[in-house]
Amino acid sequence: MTTSSVPADSGKPFNRLLLTGAAGGLGQIMREALQAHANIVRASDISPMAPAAGDHEEVISCNLADKPGVLTLAQDVDAIVHLGGISTERAFEEILDANIRGTFHIYEAARIHGIKRVIFASSNHVTGFYPQDEQLDAHSLRRPDCYYALSKSYGEDLATFYFHRYGIETVSLRIGSAFPEPRNLRMLSTWLSYSDLAHLVERSLLTENVGHTVVYGVSANRDLWWNNRYAAHLGFNPQDSSERFRARMEQLPKPAADDRSATLQGGAFTIAGPF
Repeated sequence: MTTSSVPADSGKPFNRLLLTGAAGGLGQIMREALQAHANIVRASDISPMAPAAGDHEEVISCNLADKPGVLTLAQDVDAIVHLGGISTERAFEEILDANIRGTFHIYEAARIHGIKRVIFASSNHVTGFYPQDEQLDAHSLRRPDCYYALSKSYGEDLATFYFHRYGIETVSLRIGSAFPEPRNLRMLSTWLSYSDLAHLVERSLLTENVGHTVVYGVSANRDLWWNNRYAAHLGFNPQDSSERFRARMEQLPKPAADDRSATLQGGAFTIAGPF
């Protein structure tokens, strides 16, 4: 199936974008931000969502583990921003349906419908077992720190496979800590502001010839663990910094010296479970 064309007078690069995970914290931010780039944003989640805000939105409930449902969900869309799935560490059986099967179904839908661009919400936790004093880039070997991270590592492999086999381009966003402000000392290095996230998704949608690009989603913080040299072609230029929160974060209780979660990049995810 071919995607619908953009009206000649719309001035927007896409007619219809699919956003999965639209009920989540980041999904709600992106649901609004994507309006600037598409005539219609199709918002999907398994959780309750706010109703469509007008003709420029479609709201569809869909379980990503339901392959026929995902195939229907992706009809007539020009690109997919895939934020859906479980975003915290859980038992593997829960991760399997939502994150592993679900992401496979997204890429199968892209293949079947001829969709050529996916923005995949990966995670910094795919390299979570590195020490905090080591700087990484997209070529660093993955060291997933939990079941959730394993699912995101799998998603990056899917993206590589579907690009080389079917020409579907992906930008995998290894999102750091996307919150209104940092919540602990670790997040002084990993924080990603909402405005920088919106900018990163915009560049990921609009940049041509991305192949499969891996980029760390992080603001312009002082002490960075990640270098985006291999994603420079995206033109991602974060404007915010966690530095204004430093004094308050440094007043929080310090972790014990033998606490691995305080020395590894993945933080608390490195010690969560087993379930």
